[in-house]
Amino acid sequence: MDAAPVRFGSHEPAQRVIVHVSDTHLLAGNRPLGGAYDTAGNLGRTLAAIENLAVRPDAVVFTGDLTDLGEPGAYAALKAAVEPVAERLGAQLVWVAGNHDERPELHRDLLGQPPTQEPVTAVHDLRGLRLVALDSSVPGWHHGDLDDAQLAWLREVLAEPAPLGTILALHHPPLPSHLPLFDILELRHQDALAEVIRGTDVRGILAGHLHYSTHGMFAGVEVSVAAATCYTMNLARPAARVNGMDAGQSFHLVHVYDDTITHAVVPVVDAPTGDFFDEEWVARMAALSPEERLEAFSRKPAR
Repeated sequence: MDAAPVRFGSHEPAQRVIVHVSDTHLLAGNRPLGGAYDTAGNLGRTLAAIENLAVRPDAVVFTGDLTDLGEPGAYAALKAAVEPVAERLGAQLVWVAGNHDERPELHRDLLGQPPTQEPVTAVHDLRGLRLVALDSSVPGWHHGDLDDAQLAWLREVLAEPAPLGTILALHHPPLPSHLPLFDILELRHQDALAEVIRGTDVRGILAGHLHYSTHGMFAGVEVSVAAATCYTMNLARPAARVNGMDAGQSFHLVHVYDDTITHAVVPVVDAPTGDFFDEEWVARMAALSPEERLEAFSRKPAR
């Protein structure tokens, strides 16, 4: 859990904390993705940043496109890089399939299960918070969908509420995109998914696929899309000319409160920061009364 040493605001500490990562797109032998992107190096920097947070999350969730071609060697490299980090953090590790993944190889080489074309789904219990991994990949295609069998399974899972509610994780977000390339590859039959989750205890949806961070509402539920670790999209360009760039990589730090969920974008950058706020400053504030804290930190100086 990620908890401040003292409470200064009106909200109780978060009940659960999740690290949300997406779109690693690893290639076997760390071949440059598209001849340009060091996906293993970018993943390594992301994992180092996650460990440097000093946060002890309940789970680390990877929302799909774990590899670029579904190669066994790429899954092995991903497993070798990520599993020790999750173990050191004491966090559950949640793998979600994306359109660039291959189900049989993911089952066998990452999860240690028999190779099969069955969807990669799972239910994780984060001490009362239920996290359901869905598989929106469509074998042989890059668009997303959830077949009737998977929706029926999800309906059965959600029939009984969890103590702290449910979070869904899938690759293709049930959101519009202003980019033509992603509109073609969107999650199809979103109305069927909406029918299943509406009125249930689903509190949030984690997704990837877009390679840029965005948020929106779907069937009364907040959807949060994490940017990619491999490369991100240069949204400063006109929509028809948006392409990838080796910059702006990030992950999300998800805090689950009793009445809301926040999704903070954490940049993976090596940049200098100020040193005004630290543990000593917090201790000084903690020693003051609420009124004294406002006087010391909230009041603007006289002009």
